[in-house]
Amino acid sequence: MSQSVVKNSEADAPSPPNPPSGGGLKGHPWLTLLTVAVGVMMVALDGTIVAIANPVIQEKLHAAPSEIQWVTSGYLLALAVFLITAGKIGDRFGHKNTFLVGAVGFAATSAAIGFAGNIQTVIAFRVLQGLFGALLQPAALGLLRGAFPAEKLNMAIGIWGGVIGASTAAGPIVGGLLVEHVNWESVFFINIPVGLIALALGLWVLRDVRAENAAKSFDLPGIALLSVGMFALVFGIIKAPEWGWGDAKTLLFLGGAVVLMVLFALWQGKAREPLIPLSLFRSVPLSAGVLLMVLMAFAFFGALFFVTFYLQNVHGMKPVEAGVHLLPMTGMMIVGSPLAGIAIGKLGPRIPIVAGMLITTAAMFGMSTLETDSGNGVMSLWFVLLGLGLSPVMVGATEVVVGNAPLELSGVAGGLQQAAMQVGGSLGTAALGALMAAKVGDVLPGNWAKAGLPPVEGEAGEGLKQAAQLGFAPPAPAGTPQQAVDAMAGAVHESFVSGMSLAFAVAAVVAFAAALLGLFTRRGATDAGPAVHI
Repeated sequence: MSQSVVKNSEADAPSPPNPPSGGGLKGHPWLTLLTVAVGVMMVALDGTIVAIANPVIQEKLHAAPSEIQWVTSGYLLALAVFLITAGKIGDRFGHKNTFLVGAVGFAATSAAIGFAGNIQTVIAFRVLQGLFGALLQPAALGLLRGAFPAEKLNMAIGIWGGVIGASTAAGPIVGGLLVEHVNWESVFFINIPVGLIALALGLWVLRDVRAENAAKSFDLPGIALLSVGMFALVFGIIKAPEWGWGDAKTLLFLGGAVVLMVLFALWQGKAREPLIPLSLFRSVPLSAGVLLMVLMAFAFFGALFFVTFYLQNVHGMKPVEAGVHLLPMTGMMIVGSPLAGIAIGKLGPRIPIVAGMLITTAAMFGMSTLETDSGNGVMSLWFVLLGLGLSPVMVGATEVVVGNAPLELSGVAGGLQQAAMQVGGSLGTAALGALMAAKVGDVLPGNWAKAGLPPVEGEAGEGLKQAAQLGFAPPAPAGTPQQAVDAMAGAVHESFVSGMSLAFAVAAVVAFAAALLGLFTRRGATDAGPAVHI
């Protein structure tokens, strides 16, 4: 192995386990972990906290349903499209600088959203917020890779995953409290102090680590092909449920994405300094880890999308109450992620990943058996198993992807891992949503008739079907007997649960396929190569 060149340090290894001599707390591994955790906390929190505020934003800004959808979709689209390029920026200019720019930009765009006076401005700054969020995540993984030795990296990623789990869990609860007791703008203003703390800690603690043989230029044609291809893929997936999977527009976007990805792969084989060297995928564990992230996110985010509607619309819970009921799952992820890091450090990633996906498979299958009147104990059991199963997978797959990449490509690998999760989650939500919609459409007329209700046709029938896909029974006309109102709600809820059961059953099959894929993973053993610590 080549010797590392380290400024102001006597360490030769590219990932020193202790703070560098003479540098105070600069570069301290655990303080580095604290700093990047504060930064990614904003991104994770924003993934769930905004969903609670969307109904109020729609009301206050008089937004159309299609516009309010883009408050979430615009953010996720920008995040997915820019993640890999953001990782390359970190590899080229240093992960510390990239992280600091991301933290400041994320806080600034959050403030701009809070001061926006119309929905168009909100959407525009949400897209910018997604771009800055994309800078944060791969940079955080690159900084962890540079700060921790291989034997402690799993533990660091485990704690980092626990912070993300805690932030995700807190989103619906914090969002509900802020919207209810302050205003919708406060949901975004909360990122400002968090961003400032991340900036202060970053300037004080972070010590940049760059590979000596990192690329010196950008593959601009590769960035263009990948960005447009990712946009076409994710946008096509997002719009497919609205347009229809067989619609010409859907096929145009998805087909265009395939063509652009093929052109991107061909160009990467010819480029002097490619964005993603194809040699990266010669590592079977790394390739397996990327695909594992896609399948895991497909099953998890795709199926979990329906749980909030199940809790709120079928069981009649308020948003904060629904968030509390999800704590058994997110709580297990918070506790399980550091424990998974310890287990992976001792056993390697293969056994924990396979075991985790098998537990996830069992949890998904169990959730497919939920009924309209299932009690809290049964729900909590499956939520606990789901959190327990996902913890080693998220930690292990992250270590497999980032750990099996050379240090000079750690940012790209981090972006690849995060992009795989975004694509898998978008695809799972759209595909399982389409299956669920079809199932609800099939069973609703029968359940409606079985309840002794007169048929609803035309525009009203279509509205009823769309409401049933969310588990929501439309308000009955004034004067409708309570018995009929209850029968309508029962028919809608039964139909929704039938569709949800199908979605979870398919998710269980996908989770089992991911468990098989986990057999091809192994601990990262790549030579990090020469590094410069700054």
